[in-house]
Amino acid sequence: MTTTVAIEGTCDTRFQGVKEAFAQNFAEYGEVGAAVAVMLDGRSVVDLWAGCADAALTRTWQRDTIVNVFSTTKGMTAICAHRLADQGLLNIDAPVAKYWPEFAQAGKAEIPVRYLLSHRAGLPAIRQPLPPGSAYNWDTMTSALAAEEPWWEPGTKHGYHALTFGHLVGEVVRRISGLSLGTYFRKEVAEPLGLDFHIGLAEKDDARTADMLPMPLPEPGEDNPIAKALSDPQSMTFKAFANPPDLMVPGTVNTRAWRAAELPAANGHSSARALARVYGALARGGELDGVRVLSRDAIERARVEQSYGDDAVLLGLPSRFGLGFMLDIPDHRIVPKGDIFAHPGAGGSIGFADPEARVGFGYVMNKMIMPPDYFIDPRWRGLVDATYAAL
Repeated sequence: MTTTVAIEGTCDTRFQGVKEAFAQNFAEYGEVGAAVAVMLDGRSVVDLWAGCADAALTRTWQRDTIVNVFSTTKGMTAICAHRLADQGLLNIDAPVAKYWPEFAQAGKAEIPVRYLLSHRAGLPAIRQPLPPGSAYNWDTMTSALAAEEPWWEPGTKHGYHALTFGHLVGEVVRRISGLSLGTYFRKEVAEPLGLDFHIGLAEKDDARTADMLPMPLPEPGEDNPIAKALSDPQSMTFKAFANPPDLMVPGTVNTRAWRAAELPAANGHSSARALARVYGALARGGELDGVRVLSRDAIERARVEQSYGDDAVLLGLPSRFGLGFMLDIPDHRIVPKGDIFAHPGAGGSIGFADPEARVGFGYVMNKMIMPPDYFIDPRWRGLVDATYAAL
């Protein structure tokens, strides 16, 4: 879509540059449907949406359109763990097996919860091939992970737990709270704060859910990290993304089975407004409109660097994590300055909190791309730059 598109929503005049950058995304990058939202010190200053919610361009993106945000979901899962810690129910430094006894198998008795949140547990993949549909079966995934031997000595390095992060942290949350991760998040965070964010989407919401447009396949011979990752079916990296194979089946993310499942690392469905609102709360000490999401201590703990350097799963690309959140990498900064904590998702979505600037930011879209710079999607790059130019 390269023609002029009608931009809907509201935008403070001070942030007019964000609206202009949003329109430019449709003209320059062929955006199909998207939304962007910004909270500043608890106040909405940008809430925009435009485009279409399907590839055929027959459904207009509406104010209440939601879309799959892939790994942006991980930030919500991390919030649940930190909330339990705030409540005195979870000790981040206690062994996982304290809460999930079966996890002690295969030499994992001493792995602390901290390693799950910081991608240091050595469990990014399951070795034994799992049949299609296994990702949707919670017991299948958690039983396999409880029996799995770490791929490296836990704590000695880190590697992105692309899918398993959600089952690992989610099972700890379930064992402590008695609730599935999606239910805990809904009751403890989404409903009190008024977030249109769902981990496990009800069928009634399908009609307002945008279809994801798949990422283009790499050209033959193209230097593409995804192609490299999937070149060896026996490798840890391949298994991290393709065992079980559900993520690799074209169109999977637009099915009822995918939307209904609770995959706390990958299948949250959200609006940009919801992302900006929850991160906006965290950017101002953890409270918004009388609802406390996390304590200030939890927020500070979450953004302390735990892992930084060559990622064992992402083929040596650098990554940097706090406790459940990605942190800015100096050579690939999300914001011009400051210490944000964030989580992006495959194809382009992102949410982040900047406590110094008191900014909460959310961007969602349905056209997935692999940006030229693996770390920086040019669509949200322009939106973030315009936001900070207005501060």
